[in-house]
Amino acid sequence: MALTDGACVALALVLARTVSYGWHAPADLLPITVLAPFGNAAVFQAFRLYETHRFTAAEEFRRVFLAVTIGVTALLTFGFWTRSTLSRSWFVSAWAFALVLTLGGRRLWHAQIRRERAVGRLVFRTLVVGTNAEAMALVASMDTRETGFAPIGLVRTSEEACPDLELPVVGHIGELRELVRREQAECVFVASSAVSAEEMKQIARIVRLEGLEVRVSASLPVVLSSRLSAQPIGGVMSLALRPARLSRSQRAVKRAFDLVVAGLGLVLTAPLWLLAAVAIKLDSPGPVLYRQRRVGEGGRPFVMLKFRSMYEDAEERLAELRPRSEVDGPLFKLRDDPRVTRVGRWLRRWSVDELPQLWNVIRGDMSLVGPRPPLPEEVAEYEEWHFARLEAPPGITGLWQVSGRSDLSFEDYVRRDLFYIENWSLAYDLFIVLKTIPVVLLRRGAY
Repeated sequence: MALTDGACVALALVLARTVSYGWHAPADLLPITVLAPFGNAAVFQAFRLYETHRFTAAEEFRRVFLAVTIGVTALLTFGFWTRSTLSRSWFVSAWAFALVLTLGGRRLWHAQIRRERAVGRLVFRTLVVGTNAEAMALVASMDTRETGFAPIGLVRTSEEACPDLELPVVGHIGELRELVRREQAECVFVASSAVSAEEMKQIARIVRLEGLEVRVSASLPVVLSSRLSAQPIGGVMSLALRPARLSRSQRAVKRAFDLVVAGLGLVLTAPLWLLAAVAIKLDSPGPVLYRQRRVGEGGRPFVMLKFRSMYEDAEERLAELRPRSEVDGPLFKLRDDPRVTRVGRWLRRWSVDELPQLWNVIRGDMSLVGPRPPLPEEVAEYEEWHFARLEAPPGITGLWQVSGRSDLSFEDYVRRDLFYIENWSLAYDLFIVLKTIPVVLLRRGAY
């Protein structure tokens, strides 16, 4: 992975040179191109980017983004001190190419890792310490292909055992060191509610002596690791959870990001707007744009724009089609909706119908990334915990978009929105925007 990261950086510098200078690049560019991959490897190592099993995709993206930015900034500084004649456009191009190529290369690596794990390679043989309900939940969540943990047995503690155990109990915690050697375990995963403070000290000593990977569950909702920090309180280690609500400065940054990207998107997609408008007019009678009342942040209503993809009588026909909805909860989704026009099906499959919402972003009704704005009648059916998804500006895309779109259940839909709200960061927004591109091109869950 380090070799391919270095190759991606070298290729990025060559592409940046071609874009900025053509075939007449300055001579002082050559040593920078040769040395940059080695400096890149050092920065990536400092960000622990070769311990990929420790990070989620979003956390890895954040670290790659920061590492590439620092690496290119170091090149800029080097160029300043050596009085090189390198242009600013070269540095901007180098940063963009390095980020895209490195992320693309790592995506291929992760696909290969999942294939290896599917046949039992590149996995941790894992002993789960505990036999209570939390330990059983840990075992159930260990999808070997995705997590890399292959549970091989349970270790009994002083806690009462769950009646339905999914794995065999291989021994007691008092003989953990012998169990690790006998079972050839490479990881010990501890259910924190199943062990006492003294048992935890014993586990820590054994895994240190045996050089094992160790994980300890935490009674927390799923959050990004960037929000967590470990702090000792007396003789106990605690986890500090950074507040997730956006400060004024963070809101300003998010708004600036929305305006820049939405404005650029409007310019780049202008030809598509023209083609879509002409196709809609030729295909069926009615307006080009469809205006629909939606509920935004804090429950405030606004008018959301879309290219019209249905016949004009779509709203009147909704009542007769609602019993055929293919999703649960207050949502209505129908894969072969007869109200959709021929052109509308194409617009939806390629998500072109969503483009006018860039104007909603410019106006401040929406953000690029956030929970999908619900209809008023959907909100009327919400349970109490569903209203938390209205605590952030609604988005054109979001975790629902990159995680299955219309193929998700309503409960999964809401959980992903709440996870996003709890873990917002500018890097996370950029991660979701970039991840949306292949989802749209591959037309996953769009109908």
